[in-house]
Amino acid sequence: MVLPVYLYGHPVLRKVATDITPDYQGLKELIANMYESMYKSEGIGIAAPQVGLSIRLFVIDATPLAEDYSEVKDFKRVFINAHITRRGDATMETVEGCLSLPGISEPVKRPTEIEIEYDDENFNHHKEVIKGYAAIVVQHEYDHLDGQLFIDHLSALRKRLIKSKLQNISKGKVRVAYRTVSA
Repeated sequence: MVLPVYLYGHPVLRKVATDITPDYQGLKELIANMYESMYKSEGIGIAAPQVGLSIRLFVIDATPLAEDYSEVKDFKRVFINAHITRRGDATMETVEGCLSLPGISEPVKRPTEIEIEYDDENFNHHKEVIKGYAAIVVQHEYDHLDGQLFIDHLSALRKRLIKSKLQNISKGKVRVAYRTVSA
C-alpha cells in the first residue's frame, strides 16, 4: 500500500524518533509499504517520520544511482534503531532533494564515511562502516530520525532564498505525483 508522504511544516518531521522492538505491530507490512511508497514517489530512501511515524526506521534502495556511484550497487537495506557512532573527517558536497521538500534541491556537504549500528528487518544487529555516496544517502535518511532535514545544513542565505518555496510546501501548495499530507 502506498503511504502518503508528510511534507515540510508537519510537526512529525521535527520530532526525535524512538527505538522500536521486534514486536512492533505490523512491522513487515510497514517496511513493504515504505518501499512501495518510496518507489512510487521515485525516491531512493524514505524514513518513518516521512510517512507519519516517529520511529527509528528507514529504508534505502540506492541501486538506481550505481552507474554514477559504484558503491551503491546493490545497496538496498532496512535500518531499524539506527545510531551513527562515528563520522569521518573527509566530506563531499552533493545536491540533495527530499520527498518531504518537493521542488527543492540544494548542495549539502556531508562526511563520506560513517560508522553506524542498526538492526535489519529481522532484528539482526549490524555495526559497519559505510563509505562514499552510500554514506551520504544514509545520513540524509538518518537525519529524519533526529528531526532534521537537509535544509538544516544550508547557510542562512540559502535558507532565505528558498523561504517562499518552504512556505508554499508547508501550506500544501505543491504539485507532485504522489500522495502527501501537509501541516
